[in-house]
Amino acid sequence: MLFESHSPRPVEDSNFKLVPKITISDNTSEVFSIRFSPDGNFVAAGCGDGAIRVFNAQTGALAYNLQGGSNVALPTTAIRFRPASEANKTKNVLISANAAGAVQHWHMTSGKCLHSMDEVHENQVYALDYDKDGTKFVTAGKDTAVRVYDEATKTLLTTMQGGQGYSTKTTPGHSNRIFSVKVLPQDENLVISGGWDNTVQVWDIRAGYAIRSMFGPHVCGDSVDIHNNTVVTGSWRANNQLELWDFGSGEKISDVPWHVLPNQPACMLYAAQFSKDVAGRFIAAGGSGANEAKVFDRLRNNAVVGTVTGLTRGVFAVDFSPDQQKLAIAGGDASIRILDIVNKGYDGKDHD
Repeated sequence: MLFESHSPRPVEDSNFKLVPKITISDNTSEVFSIRFSPDGNFVAAGCGDGAIRVFNAQTGALAYNLQGGSNVALPTTAIRFRPASEANKTKNVLISANAAGAVQHWHMTSGKCLHSMDEVHENQVYALDYDKDGTKFVTAGKDTAVRVYDEATKTLLTTMQGGQGYSTKTTPGHSNRIFSVKVLPQDENLVISGGWDNTVQVWDIRAGYAIRSMFGPHVCGDSVDIHNNTVVTGSWRANNQLELWDFGSGEKISDVPWHVLPNQPACMLYAAQFSKDVAGRFIAAGGSGANEAKVFDRLRNNAVVGTVTGLTRGVFAVDFSPDQQKLAIAGGDASIRILDIVNKGYDGKDHD
């Protein structure tokens, strides 16, 4: 892995940098989804061989193997840890989905599968998310529907497919596979999703359908996120791949320039995410083509904090730690890389 603390950037400069911390190289299959645990101590990986492997975020050691891998298994396409809340007494629970349409709840520390269900016949589930309190979860995938479930009972609350009415703002919903879905933290009744049909749909659970859409993003991975009123999208294409949108109006705010080097391939994005701090200061994104990931500083005119490059295969997944001080990236080369996001005055040593 080659690592650049800087790359061509806007006039402003970030006062943060990326510092490589751990590379987990003993994972045996590509990684399609990666998530820090709510306490930031573990990193869970959903793998191409169907496995769900959980690693210690400090040492990189394998801590739990929730589901063994197989060369004939379909990929684990999405994972999410259940948010800690008073409504959920059992801690350390994560949910997974795979390309066979199975959705499963796991207790990380015991390794037990707490619940398993199969969605409709031949559906493939590519995306998952919880609401802020962990009382509902949503799934989406091949059949273009967004399904909402009650977490306590695991029962289906509603299936959202298609749009509303015949007004000038009519949206037909999705017409192709969905690869990213997000429940709005500020309103658990609203969900956004993106996929192959070059739209981001806004769904209202109360209405049961899509109420409006944003046209443009070609979403092929977990690359739709929202912070306050701003949506970030990562598209699998060579130009305008990282974009910011105004959620209220659905209008595009700006591109986040990727800065392709001369005579180098573009990076077509599979993953994009805001950091989890109150300001949502950083954006991380990664993809294939150039096989790299970047972190941008929103408070410094999207200046590049750092670039991870020189990878042999594409980046499929990124995740910020809950305290936004770490970033995990993973993808086609099966390795998981954890990086620290530190002030530029940091010398990489621990001090008393």
